[in-house]
Amino acid sequence: MIEALRNAFKLPDLRRRMFYTLLILIIFRMASNIPVPGVDRVALAQFFEMATTQAEGTQSFINILDLLSGGAVSNFSVLATGVYPYVTAQIVLQLLLPIFPKWEERIKEEGEEGQRKMNQITFYCTVPLAALQAYGQAQLFRAAMVGVRPILPSFGWGPGQALPTLTLLITMTAGTMFAVWLGELITEQGIGNGLSLIIFGGIVAQLPANLLAIWRGTGLVPNVVLSIVRVSIFVVLMIATMLFIVFLQEGERRIKVQYGKRVRGMKVYGGGSTYIPLKINTAGMIPLIFAQSILAFPAVIAQFFMTSESAATRDSANWVIAFFSGQDPWYAVLYFLAVVGFTYFYTFIMIEQQNLPEMLQKQGGFIPGVRPGRKTEEFILHIYQRITFVGALFLGIVAVLPFFVGLFMETQLMLIQSAGLLIVVGTVTDTIQQLEAQLLMRNYEGFLR
Repeated sequence: MIEALRNAFKLPDLRRRMFYTLLILIIFRMASNIPVPGVDRVALAQFFEMATTQAEGTQSFINILDLLSGGAVSNFSVLATGVYPYVTAQIVLQLLLPIFPKWEERIKEEGEEGQRKMNQITFYCTVPLAALQAYGQAQLFRAAMVGVRPILPSFGWGPGQALPTLTLLITMTAGTMFAVWLGELITEQGIGNGLSLIIFGGIVAQLPANLLAIWRGTGLVPNVVLSIVRVSIFVVLMIATMLFIVFLQEGERRIKVQYGKRVRGMKVYGGGSTYIPLKINTAGMIPLIFAQSILAFPAVIAQFFMTSESAATRDSANWVIAFFSGQDPWYAVLYFLAVVGFTYFYTFIMIEQQNLPEMLQKQGGFIPGVRPGRKTEEFILHIYQRITFVGALFLGIVAVLPFFVGLFMETQLMLIQSAGLLIVVGTVTDTIQQLEAQLLMRNYEGFLR
């Protein structure tokens, strides 16, 4: 692997792509520390000191938002909303496609042009969602600091507040589109999937702070022996989870494919056999991102009612935020079911896009013992249903692992949340595989061996 990395750095094109990816990630991390205008930094620091000692309700939900944004929320930076409005827009459009079959068929027929139009619509939908999430976050901070020093003293629609409020919303919306643009740059000119790497960079950036929080524990003065034991347990747990993730991520079911011989003139073409590798976890880490975005959305909506004059409305909003921040045990059940559901949903979307039976028929291939056409499609679909069940259970268990840890260790904090860990491992694996493909094109071998 080290030798192959050295070979990759010797190639000017690959070296440029890797340094370009690293540069974009550095720019993203730098922008994550630029605060939006009108933020009281002293009040913000006081709030997060309070949030570290109160693990319920609003504080817990803000901690989740901070984890998803890679620390951008704790700085109330221009990237505080991250790329999740874009992910939410993708989810909404994917759910709407089956409802409008003519639209779906048109996109498939147009090929790359149809996909380009789909991406444009996704960008258009991202803008209002980003503005909505920005306003919700501002409302959340405003409601959390009632009676004390306000974080956003000029936020609102009263006299002299409209312009600062619009400036904040426009800045945070632009920050989301800037983060998405950085991800697109990585995808086009770098190595790996840009949006996954952007999320990856935010998650990994939280590692030192999480390690320090685990070291300190719940006491003001940490016990050195207990801190060492606690950190060791979490490190071992992370390594074991990572090995489990890699094992199942690389697991696959191989279907044998036979190619018939074709005679043209005096020559015989084709023949031989190969296999189709069907991944156990075809959807990768996408279902986790989808589930997190969807389950965070009700709490984002509830933020609008945090400053309501009605006490019942405020209590209901607090309950919604507390529930969708993971304070209720039923949230773990809902999260597990959401991950399993999105795993099946995204897997079958990918199966439909690949259209393996038609591709095999065009290439003169067939699965031994299975008739081409409809029977082949049913056979592949049956195999996918069986192996996706294992992959969906795997993703669901990984997603709710922190809740089980909390039952025994009185904390849900891990070095990296298990869902984040899957995103990290999946992103690294995908990036390495793309680099491997680039090396194989240039006749280098052994990168993953």
